[in-house]
Amino acid sequence: MAQAAIGRAARRTRGQFVGATRKLWPFGRSHATRLLFAPHDLRTADPTTAGDFYAGYYAFAGRTLRSHGESPFDAMPPSEAWAEALYGFGWLRHMRAADTAIARANARSLVEDFIAKRRHRHEIARRPTVAARRLISLLSHSPLLLEGADHVFYERYLRHVSRLSDRVGLALAGAVEGADRLNGLIAVAFAAICLDGQDGRRRRIESLLSDALDEQILPDGGHLSRNPRLLIEFLLDLLPLRETFAARGLEPPRGVLTAIERMMPHLRLFRHGDGALALFNGMGTTPPDLMATLAAYDDARGRPTEHAAYSGYSRLSAERSIVVVDAGAPPRGAYSVEAHAGCLAFEFSSGAQRIVVNCGASRFGPPELKLAARSTAAHSTLVLADRSSANFGMVLGQMRIVAGPRDVRVARQDGADGPEWVASHDGYRRSLGAVHTRRLLLARDGASLAGEDEIALNGAHATLPAALRFHLHPNVRVSLVREGSGAMLALASGEVWSFEAQGLAITVEESIFLAASDGRRRIEQLVVAFDAVATPRVAWRFGRISTANPRARQTLAAALAERDTAEPDPATPD
Repeated sequence: MAQAAIGRAARRTRGQFVGATRKLWPFGRSHATRLLFAPHDLRTADPTTAGDFYAGYYAFAGRTLRSHGESPFDAMPPSEAWAEALYGFGWLRHMRAADTAIARANARSLVEDFIAKRRHRHEIARRPTVAARRLISLLSHSPLLLEGADHVFYERYLRHVSRLSDRVGLALAGAVEGADRLNGLIAVAFAAICLDGQDGRRRRIESLLSDALDEQILPDGGHLSRNPRLLIEFLLDLLPLRETFAARGLEPPRGVLTAIERMMPHLRLFRHGDGALALFNGMGTTPPDLMATLAAYDDARGRPTEHAAYSGYSRLSAERSIVVVDAGAPPRGAYSVEAHAGCLAFEFSSGAQRIVVNCGASRFGPPELKLAARSTAAHSTLVLADRSSANFGMVLGQMRIVAGPRDVRVARQDGADGPEWVASHDGYRRSLGAVHTRRLLLARDGASLAGEDEIALNGAHATLPAALRFHLHPNVRVSLVREGSGAMLALASGEVWSFEAQGLAITVEESIFLAASDGRRRIEQLVVAFDAVATPRVAWRFGRISTANPRARQTLAAALAERDTAEPDPATPD
């Protein structure tokens, strides 16, 4: 932690020195006199939202504020995330989609109010990631603001955007780390190709952006944060950036082209049959509209990546069944601000129905919910002594991972019975002297998923409480059978699956699902509790006993009756 503080202080001092030098040296800055191009915004817009703004209702980040005729910038923000969205100006796309004189006048009035009253001095507006988003938004939606505007507003707009580009550039010379740095470089690159007189700056930014992409986008296409959501955000900006270079007749930076080529297939690794992405390390609700937009830009559209060794993820697929597994150590430093303690957790789906999930991420909830969603218990994996496999701590005002698995070993093969996967992690070695190993076998016909979890202990332990947790998707209904030694899972698709864990008692507990399109949902989880000293190895199995029947879905009661007359399947993997 001390090292991180010293490093950030050094970078901040360097940034302040660079900023002072540039302010004193008049030849290092050149204000634009003309807007050359407006980038395309790929994010979905809702024209009805513009009407809400005009009526004084501003809904961002899950919260709504009524301005009562006053400027929203004068109101007390209902949450920090709401304020970040307001000062990021991404909402301009809704007003542009409305394409009415009232929407244009209202948008111009809000921007003019922001500029004239120097709202950029607000603490949240000054944040590098917020300022970068505001720069991209003002450039992308310049046609909305400038159509029908007088020359005075045009000059004021250009001066503000030019200065904003300088501020973001100065911030990048300081203590901006992780994904925020990449966002800032993308924003300044947009400004360098959309404003005139920026050729010298453009060449410098191209080099810096390529270097940052090479550093942060791993060879398999993942990001250093291991967060699938960030891939979506980056692609939504990098794709229009590539287009803008081409529209200006300029060669896109090498780093931009190669990063896009790597990220697209990696994103497909997380995709379930219903189109949603697996919930790992900060991923929440999958925006289907944005995924459809990105799919339209996916030139290859080939098979998903099966194993991302650098990012630490694996995918097993057989027929209609898909398993996605977290098989990597948590990221370090600033890249871990949204990372989870979910090593060896998995998600499982059959066709368009997810069965086993993780709880997902809470970006806009209270701090205690955000932290709980990052714990090991919020993931479908093994929990020892009610502890997480990684530890969290406050570093430089951010809740980062400060300790966790470092030795994560993975092996996989495509056997005669189906894809097999085995991995281990040492996240519990320091605190409990334990190493967790998980094995998975997905049957070739996709009709069963067999697993085995093993705990290797160092030193003497009288007892060690352990729990296998399997969080179930909201559309799954569960019922215990055979006096709690088995469970039946009824899916919304009509399929029925069974679950058992070598005869151990299974309980059903409450859980929470944070990635539903309609907000948080109560869900259920299967829990197999045992003593890791007395039972160091537990085998379990999901098996499909009834396929989907859209015309006459089999009820859970019928499936239970059928199951009672059948012999139980063995729980150990082949």
